[in-house]
Amino acid sequence: MNRAKGLNPSFPLLLVDDEDSWLQSFRATLRSQGIDNVVLLNDGTKVMETLKQQEFCAVAVDLMMPGISGEELIPQIVEEYPEVPVLVISGLNEIKAVVNCIRKGAFDFIVKTEDRNTLIAGVRHAIEIFELRQENSSLKQRFFKSGPDKPELFSEIITAHKDMFAIFKYIEAISETARPVLITGESGVGKELVARAVHNASGRKGNFVAVNIAGLDDNIFSDTLFGHKKGAFTGAAEARLGLVEKAKNGTLFLDEIGDLAPTSQTKLLRLLQEHEFMPLGSDMAKRSSARIITATHQSITKMQDQGKFRKDLFFRLRGHMLQIPPLRERIEDLPLLISHFVNEVQADTGTDLNVDIHNIADFLNNYSFPGNVRELQHLVHDGASICGSSELKPKHFKKLMEIPGDSFSGESIHDSGESVSFGTRLPTLNEVRVKLIDEALRRTNGNQSSAAQLIGVTRQAVSKYLKKSG
Repeated sequence: MNRAKGLNPSFPLLLVDDEDSWLQSFRATLRSQGIDNVVLLNDGTKVMETLKQQEFCAVAVDLMMPGISGEELIPQIVEEYPEVPVLVISGLNEIKAVVNCIRKGAFDFIVKTEDRNTLIAGVRHAIEIFELRQENSSLKQRFFKSGPDKPELFSEIITAHKDMFAIFKYIEAISETARPVLITGESGVGKELVARAVHNASGRKGNFVAVNIAGLDDNIFSDTLFGHKKGAFTGAAEARLGLVEKAKNGTLFLDEIGDLAPTSQTKLLRLLQEHEFMPLGSDMAKRSSARIITATHQSITKMQDQGKFRKDLFFRLRGHMLQIPPLRERIEDLPLLISHFVNEVQADTGTDLNVDIHNIADFLNNYSFPGNVRELQHLVHDGASICGSSELKPKHFKKLMEIPGDSFSGESIHDSGESVSFGTRLPTLNEVRVKLIDEALRRTNGNQSSAAQLIGVTRQAVSKYLKKSG
């Protein structure tokens, strides 16, 4: 593997043409568009030898060359290196030549006299196809593994859940491409930690730059991301670098993307499509080399249906999608997380804290955790402040949950002490069963597994009830 860190693409593009002037000119054009990992070759007879020495993401060969033609090279390259797209370059737009090349396995046919943007688009498409093939191959290799190859990359995410390990393996498979990543999940599940893990796994030399765009109007959004020139507006006494530039060769993480204003959505779409942006007050576009990762707790699909989010932007953002499960679906992580947050408390206060971790985990086992991991963190810190020098036990958490009007409620906790009262007419068992399941689903926000645990039945029983009730 000959990946080039800090260059785009990570594997080089091979340009083959007997005209040195065209090779140099096209390389300069590609570099101006951010494609700087390019190898030039002016002898078609050395293509196969060159491919043996180094791995390439794509090969662009001239149709007519002395010694061997591009058309003759196509089947050789396709047979030996089927994962590498082959683009054929020609000075003439000949339909017969195009058809012959495509039949022999060429990925695309590029005409030299066409607009340079068309040529660049063809090259970008070939690179994207190669990267997708690499990702698919990597995913297949990782499918049967029980965990990530480099668990140290995910050390900040406390979990032992199989769904989270599957996410880690997927992150490793997609890490080294430049395709955008969209992370979805409820508030408090750790979407920024996952975004940082994607950045760490990528090996990118640039910084990880994060910004929460909730509440930013279009002007502030543009200034924050793209920066401004001196004098661009009243009060702009100095030039300012935007976050896109600060994330050069790194990762730009945009949290709460669902809150992005319509006008700002258009600007972000241009950044993703063209890899270009303009600082406020400037008429010169700048190139972006930052990978874009976005996150939201909202349903983008519903927002599209309501006309609040552009469909074309959504398709650009979801180059890869990561759905982070809520804490109530990975309850087995509770002991690990409680222990981690207890260590945080001890580090903050400098005191030892006696903790009955397993009893606390059992006590919280059926709580729905609407605030997810962040809520558990606050709960442990608050519980520690209540217990003082005594041992931290379930009773301290119960005390927190019984605060009137607080978002915590002990409704879904075992042994809550609740009683059931009846009117003059006793309900039938079926009526009680219906009421009980409906209430359990309400308290767990519709989560069937948690609802089943809450009332002591199987998830299948709850699922069967829902199907029967329609």
